[in-house]
Amino acid sequence: MVSLTCTFGLLSSAASLTSAALLPKSANPFLTPYASQDPSRNTSSAALDQSVATQRYFHSRRVKKGEIERPWTKVKDPKEKWVTIIPLIGMLVGFIIAGYMVWDGLSTVVNHKYCPVYMSDFPNSGLESDIWTKEAEVGGFGNGQFEETTVTTENVFIQDGMLHIKPTLQDASLIEKNSVINLQVDGICTSSLWTNCITGTNTTNGTIANPVKSGRINTKKGASIKYGRIEVEAKLPAGDWLWPAIWLLPVKKVYGEWPESGEIDIVESRGNNYTYPQGGNNIVSSSLHWGPDSVNDAWWRTNVKRNALHTTFGKKFHTFGLEWSEKYLFTYIDTRLLQVLYTTFTKGGLWERGHFPEANSNGTKYVDPWSQTGRPSTPFDQDFYLIMNVAVGGTNGWFQDDKNGKPWVDESPDPRKDFWNARNNWYPTWNQSGEMVVKSVKMWQQEGYNGCP
Repeated sequence: MVSLTCTFGLLSSAASLTSAALLPKSANPFLTPYASQDPSRNTSSAALDQSVATQRYFHSRRVKKGEIERPWTKVKDPKEKWVTIIPLIGMLVGFIIAGYMVWDGLSTVVNHKYCPVYMSDFPNSGLESDIWTKEAEVGGFGNGQFEETTVTTENVFIQDGMLHIKPTLQDASLIEKNSVINLQVDGICTSSLWTNCITGTNTTNGTIANPVKSGRINTKKGASIKYGRIEVEAKLPAGDWLWPAIWLLPVKKVYGEWPESGEIDIVESRGNNYTYPQGGNNIVSSSLHWGPDSVNDAWWRTNVKRNALHTTFGKKFHTFGLEWSEKYLFTYIDTRLLQVLYTTFTKGGLWERGHFPEANSNGTKYVDPWSQTGRPSTPFDQDFYLIMNVAVGGTNGWFQDDKNGKPWVDESPDPRKDFWNARNNWYPTWNQSGEMVVKSVKMWQQEGYNGCP
């Protein structure tokens, strides 16, 4: 309908004025105007009410479009159009930039072809002896670590199709009494340094043998890559002062001793819980180690951390990956899209990037061992092999002093002994998940290198 007519108990404005003048002062304008509803009223009053009843009450109707003038629409502001044009221009520019970024990203991605080098989901038959080496040493691998790495199935074993690297307590008899651990005599020491093969307890001077045992294994014997990809599906350990790592070292020290020839850390973490200030098993990090000597290791320039959202890396399995080429190197978790460390090998090389001093503290001038190759990726341009281990403690600062009840001080006379004496506090935290569990290891060689056509 074009219009609506509503009759209410109110008079229209014109009728109200007229009726109000006719009604006596005593009359109630809100009473019904129909005389038949009140027979006690006199004739004149009824007649008056009847006349009022014939008046039109409040009348409402829908106004047709165009009946009311809108003069403000006839005046145009010349600047008003820019209120629409400017946002449209901004949107267009945004789409152009986004499109260019997508195009640039896709055009620069190199989808390398690979040859499989090693693929294993660890059958219960055991580690392949032609691929893996169980390391046996007591030296702490240069970090003052507390573990003795063993070749026994106590610390490295396969169970239910998964590899386990599990730290355990040292034999108490080797700690509490004078003793000697000589891995050279046993013929199992895998280090060329005698200090990494011999240790013991001396009750006179208060030093003790390594307070714990653990495992470290590597593929140096049978699987290495020069550029390529690696994926390790693993669950990291949870337990105080544990130090799990999945990393790579060069097969040959082409450019000199560590870190001149480089080190690639795919992932390392701490077993402490999330309250640990430096980050517990809720945080992992990836890094590269490179420099003219250990004092000038530039790892801090290529180190990135990744936090596990609302969980820890000891709760479930994750794929820890590395993609490495002559132009870039990056690590990732679960998918190549979730990158941790990303490093490009740019013109000028790592020597220029490191900004190293001209000489060491003795005044000996540093010589650039890398730029002479003409490859920006040097020293990360050689064959590297995979290492997996669970270290314990250490005196290199990985666990800072005076944090979360750390039971030893790095510079104390015998931090190993301090650690052993506090075993009733830290060892129970290893009971549930104090081991690294590995489902699979996959290694690929990039096409064009090491016999990969």
